[in-house]
Amino acid sequence: MSRAAEQAMAASYKALKEDFVSNLTGGEIGEINYVTAVAPAAVILWSTLQARQSFFKPYTPLAFAVDFLLNVAAILVAITLYASTPLLLNVILLAPVPIIYFLPRLPPPKKAKLPPSATNKQASNEKPNPLPKKAFVTTYRGAMIVITCIAILAVDFRIFPRRFAKVENWGTSLMDVGVGSFVFSAGIVAARPILKAQLAGKKLAPLGKRLSQSLRHSLPLIVLGLIRLYSVKGLDYAEHVTEYGVHWNFFFTMGFLPPFVALFQSAFEYLPSYAGLAVALGLAYQAALEFTDLKAFVLTAPRTNLFDKNREGIFSFFGYLAIFLAGQELGLSVLPRGQGNTGGEQRKRLLLKMSAWSAGWIVLFWASTNYSYGLSLAVSRRLANLPYFLWIAAFNTTQLTAFCLVETLFMPTAHKTSATKREEEEVYKTSTSRVLEAFNRNGLAIFLVANLLTGLVNLTVSTLHVTDLQAMGILVAYAATVTGVAVGLDVYDISIKM
Repeated sequence: MSRAAEQAMAASYKALKEDFVSNLTGGEIGEINYVTAVAPAAVILWSTLQARQSFFKPYTPLAFAVDFLLNVAAILVAITLYASTPLLLNVILLAPVPIIYFLPRLPPPKKAKLPPSATNKQASNEKPNPLPKKAFVTTYRGAMIVITCIAILAVDFRIFPRRFAKVENWGTSLMDVGVGSFVFSAGIVAARPILKAQLAGKKLAPLGKRLSQSLRHSLPLIVLGLIRLYSVKGLDYAEHVTEYGVHWNFFFTMGFLPPFVALFQSAFEYLPSYAGLAVALGLAYQAALEFTDLKAFVLTAPRTNLFDKNREGIFSFFGYLAIFLAGQELGLSVLPRGQGNTGGEQRKRLLLKMSAWSAGWIVLFWASTNYSYGLSLAVSRRLANLPYFLWIAAFNTTQLTAFCLVETLFMPTAHKTSATKREEEEVYKTSTSRVLEAFNRNGLAIFLVANLLTGLVNLTVSTLHVTDLQAMGILVAYAATVTGVAVGLDVYDISIKM
């Protein structure tokens, strides 16, 4: 075959791949909820095995295999083989739970005990950690990163339903909620430095110092964005231009968040609520879309200069900033130890608070989209408009509340007050999936690895021409590789901060 013929075939296949992910309309929010409910269902089974049988302690190769099957493979089959019957998969995952409860309960592994005098002395000298690690937060973030990493490759195969892929203009899909959830969860953990400063009695740093500190977090992400940009263009990789624009990508969005959050902290003095700032920003951005030519510009304008070519990424950034701020608000409520004399009392108050936030975001989303009594707006991930921001906030707050409830019911020791920090750390490890802990620990680095592997697969395999069986083989191998990298970094105690 001549070189010209090979180039023509490559160009034809590239166009075919771009068409494969273009002009999609998405699916129903209810179906998305059923599919994503697989993660909490898998955690229920994991928690039951751990609480009743101490199955994952010690963490043997068998324990790792089951951990992978429950918290990674189950999500993979939920968006592929069981995409049309997610409720059946949920039932399959939950069916063993009552059986395990009827089995004789195994005693937990014995652990070395300190002398009573040493234990009492250690407990009396230690103050409770005001910002303890919470297993359900790790589980939520880990599961979110898992489904995101799987979906970015699965979308290139025909076994992945088109209704789950990113929507062109208006509508909802699984991958649309994924990108927003990544930003929302980043906002949750970004509340930790704020809480530490409040506990230390520090005042808000001057704007210049906040901006310089934020740039240290931004620069690595912007560099990654530039590397992705040049690799995509240099390899003539298939891309969906209307997703972010010609040059913009998700790493740029993440990279520009810290300095803009630093700017918005100045407004916190006038509106002391990150949720309030998020809603105000969402409303202002939506007003600009509705009452100016901005919406038409983003959706239909010709791409004549650098600004026009990247308009989706530039203007959707305001929606993602609102999502990040909403995540910070939830983090301020969820991450501290909580109020109450006992762990049970603290957990009850936290569940009530999270349920109230969840209900509030759901009501606001309903009010923005309802055609009879609301604003009659449609969700648009491309614009990251007000309904999209409210949907992401409602979805993630509800998901986190669900994981908290699952932990409360099926791992009751996880929220009990411990005498020492050592005991608290031990309880956290016992209550947390090692796989999900590994994904959570190096989330952005693992996402980068997943992007590199996705590119490698697409450059070496004609993903549109493989059978479903071949697709599943590739996806299982890919999921196992990403999980292996994540767990390997965790085993060697490596944290990669970006």
